[in-house]
Amino acid sequence: MNTRSAALVADTGRRNEAVILNAALEAFGRKGFNGASMRDVAKLAGTSLSNLYNYFPSKSRLLAEVLRHANEELQARVRRAVADAGDDASSRMREAVRAYVGFVVDHQVAMLVSTNEVRYLDPDDRAALVAERDSTQGTFEEIVAQGVASGEFRTPYAADAARAILSGIGAIASWYRPDGRLSRGQLAEQQARYALALLEARLPH
Repeated sequence: MNTRSAALVADTGRRNEAVILNAALEAFGRKGFNGASMRDVAKLAGTSLSNLYNYFPSKSRLLAEVLRHANEELQARVRRAVADAGDDASSRMREAVRAYVGFVVDHQVAMLVSTNEVRYLDPDDRAALVAERDSTQGTFEEIVAQGVASGEFRTPYAADAARAILSGIGAIASWYRPDGRLSRGQLAEQQARYALALLEARLPH
């Protein structure tokens, strides 16, 4: 996996922790959970193996913390975008999709690791992550419900719409390239239009 993306964690309030988490994400992105070792993470972070264990007692715990930060960043972007959008469901969906696409583009490695390596989490950490993901999906489901209730969205498949939209956006991580034919903004707009088309949105002419 040669994909690179922006640093995920800016600061945690603990010295060197952000460096370690970003190094772990890079290691998991390059080698996968099984292929990457704690020694690999320590080397990328420029710290000792013993110091790494002072922060994280296991590789699974390290993965859980990386994915927690990724999900928190995604949730924050989507919620902020929805809050700043218009009151109508179409505007809220458009901005939610654009925000989600922006996260995938900016943090492509995190998205791939989240998809491919989540099975290695301990049961409690996996359950917590699934609950947080459900919360993000719930934001999209709420917008769909609003649009159906107002008549903006005419889809007969409202119950499955949010999941279908999020699946399509998530798949971008597997094929997106910064030098592709679409810019970041064009890709976000394309996906927003796809989402509104799937919802059979009544758009102004």
